[in-house]
Amino acid sequence: MPLNKLKQRIHSRLWEIDLNLLPEWQRLAIKLLRIFQAVIRDLSDGLPTLRAMSLVYTTLLSMIPILAVSFSILKGFGLHNHTEPLLTHLLTPLGTQGPVMAKQIISFVDQIDVGLLGVMGIALLFYTVITLIHKIERAFNYTWHITEYRGLAQRISDYLSVIMIGPILVFSALAITAAITSSTLINKLSSIEPFGVILNLTGNILPYLLVIAAFTLIYLLVPNTKVKFRSALIGAIIAGVLWESSGWLFASFVANSSNYTVVYSSFAILVVFLIWLYLSWLILLIGATISYYHQHPDKIQAGQNLSCLSSRMQEKSSLLCMYHIAKNFHENKTPWTSSDLSDELNIPNEACSEILHTLENNNLIIRHQDRDTSYLPAQSLEHIYVHRILIAIRSRNEYAQHTADSIKSEIKIDNLFKNINDCLEQPSIQLTLRDLITDAKQEN
Repeated sequence: MPLNKLKQRIHSRLWEIDLNLLPEWQRLAIKLLRIFQAVIRDLSDGLPTLRAMSLVYTTLLSMIPILAVSFSILKGFGLHNHTEPLLTHLLTPLGTQGPVMAKQIISFVDQIDVGLLGVMGIALLFYTVITLIHKIERAFNYTWHITEYRGLAQRISDYLSVIMIGPILVFSALAITAAITSSTLINKLSSIEPFGVILNLTGNILPYLLVIAAFTLIYLLVPNTKVKFRSALIGAIIAGVLWESSGWLFASFVANSSNYTVVYSSFAILVVFLIWLYLSWLILLIGATISYYHQHPDKIQAGQNLSCLSSRMQEKSSLLCMYHIAKNFHENKTPWTSSDLSDELNIPNEACSEILHTLENNNLIIRHQDRDTSYLPAQSLEHIYVHRILIAIRSRNEYAQHTADSIKSEIKIDNLFKNINDCLEQPSIQLTLRDLITDAKQEN
């Protein structure tokens, strides 16, 4: 059977089924298969793999600085001795070369004397680390179709919190885990059955649980949007199991393959390290994609492609955005964010963000920067006319040298176009936002 026909058959089987007619377990299985199909489609488009490659490059540049910063912070808490064991565990898939690579990296970090760097050196160190975190945030925001980024002040505070507090929490958890597993009580219990089997099983499961917990926190905190805990957890479970299992398979592959050493000689370990970094980032992004589609099942068919709205949809959406923003402002309610408006209007987040950006450029709304970027009317509601909103959205993407008037045209077309524009000046749409809000209240 041709591949295209097979894809069409699978697609029809998955999407032509009425989920309401199925039992609960079948409904769940179909939903998971739809998410799986969407993830495969996004991977085949190539953008997630390109972002994973970009993160590999940034990681190579930032690895030593971020370890140096973490090492300096951990020294103050007496936890710096756990850095090498953790790094060795992360590099386990590299086989026997993993501990060697971990020792080399730690030796580079040890040679960095923060006291000799000076103010500019320390600032550059932190800048390199913040650049990595910012690039990770951009990759996750792309997955979640978020075009609004955190404000500069919030970004710096959040990133510094991750840099300062993150290593302490991670290494404290590892130290507590190591202390528990090496305690006398645990050793005695391990010699008594069935406790021995249970503890052995727990020891095998514990790495998976730690990775899943770390991935869940990443999926909750990194995207600049509200991620539901259940969606983050499901993505983290699949990505965590995939990451640990891939590590085991990758280690087996490295152990049984001598071709890399023959071809790349002393550079073999670096090549293998780059491949593992790439796989790790790709798995992390796959988990983020799963979380996104679990939280937004209605977006599965649209995929990562930017969904364009028709002209009519843009005009209606712009009026609705202004209406909701003005209504909440008038009633002293919480301002709307881009993601909330996107969900309310059932339009793609990218399209909603572009509409809000156009309204902002035309001095119709302004940003209100709190924890999340929200929007308020830029003027009093009685001065914002409906026709201004329509003109703003119809003239989007125009600039001084590129407008409708700059197009070479004919007199008849120009006259027709003028008549269409004059329709916007008719009394029927000379309403203000305040008129719309008060009329809506009277109707209710």
